[in-house]
Amino acid sequence: MEFLKDEGGQGAAEYILLFGGVIVIAIAALYIYYTYMRGTTQLNAAEDVETVRASAKIG
Repeated sequence: MEFLKDEGGQGAAEYILLFGGVIVIAIAALYIYYTYMRGTTQLNAAEDVETVRASAKIG
C-alpha cells in the first residue's frame, strides 16, 4: 500500500496541465493574429497602421 502514498507523479501531471494551457492560449493568440493580419475580421491592419503613422506625424 506504499504506492498510494507516493506523490511523485503529481508534479508531472501538474506540469502537463500547465503546459497544455499555455499551448492552448498560444494557439488561440496565433489564430487571432492570423485572422487580424489576413483582414477576415472587421479589424483592418492596414487602416490601423495608417492611423498610427498619421498620429505619429502630428505629434
